[in-house]
Amino acid sequence: MAELGKRNSLTVLRESASGLHLDGGADGEILLPGREIPAGTRLDDQLDVFLYRDSEDRLIATTATPLVMAGEFAALEVVDYRPGTGAFLNWGLGKDLLLPIREQTEHITIGDQVLVHVYVDRRSERITATMRLDRFLDKTPPPYDHGQPVTLIIANETPLGCKAIINHQHWGLLYHTDLAFPLVPGQQVEAFIRSVREDGKIDLSLDPMGYQRVRPLAQQILAILESGGGYSPYDDSSSPEEIRDVFQTSKKAFKQALGTLFRERRIRFEKPGIRLIPHHPPQRR
Repeated sequence: MAELGKRNSLTVLRESASGLHLDGGADGEILLPGREIPAGTRLDDQLDVFLYRDSEDRLIATTATPLVMAGEFAALEVVDYRPGTGAFLNWGLGKDLLLPIREQTEHITIGDQVLVHVYVDRRSERITATMRLDRFLDKTPPPYDHGQPVTLIIANETPLGCKAIINHQHWGLLYHTDLAFPLVPGQQVEAFIRSVREDGKIDLSLDPMGYQRVRPLAQQILAILESGGGYSPYDDSSSPEEIRDVFQTSKKAFKQALGTLFRERRIRFEKPGIRLIPHHPPQRR
């Protein structure tokens, strides 16, 4: 059975003046309009297509990839608003995505970017957006390991930091103290699991954990020193913004890497800046 709101691999059954008719199994034939047909397509070929409903509620196929598929979260732009119906969002297809009034949690206007979850409404069999995110996030114990890389979608700011959706599944938190620059709701970033607490809440970091973070960063600092004649103006007194801009890491991680290099006697602090200490490997006897 073909899956609405997802990509499907469907077989070409026949061609008509309207386009290609694909095998939708229990859903019957599904039209791929003529303007969408990839060059060289033949009968019995398998085509990778996305399925949605057109303005007349007919199941239709497209070779285009929307900005978000059913089961996912994304920030989408409000491009139209109809009183009594709801907002319409640009999700990268010719027909805009409906965000019904009942699924809105705050006042929105045309031009806003709103974070939504996309799902198939089983009563209407239509692809729908909602701002009511909690009911679509997993409440079971999270399966993440310390230091595991994950993908985040930033949701909103709290007194402690930024709430984020982890891998389209769980809530997590990035603490303000670990952020060197503001994050925007809907922004997608790569991050790491810092810890999973006993209550199931998940703490996040934009930097790798432990040795995985410090050693590559220490090597990056050494490379910058070597290319800069042995000196860098950045040290433990530099601002978090400067460090994030130059080294793409937090000030905390940067200070840990400097500490590692200092203990290894690879650098010295000049206040301001750091200088490379020439490294002489021990001679063999």
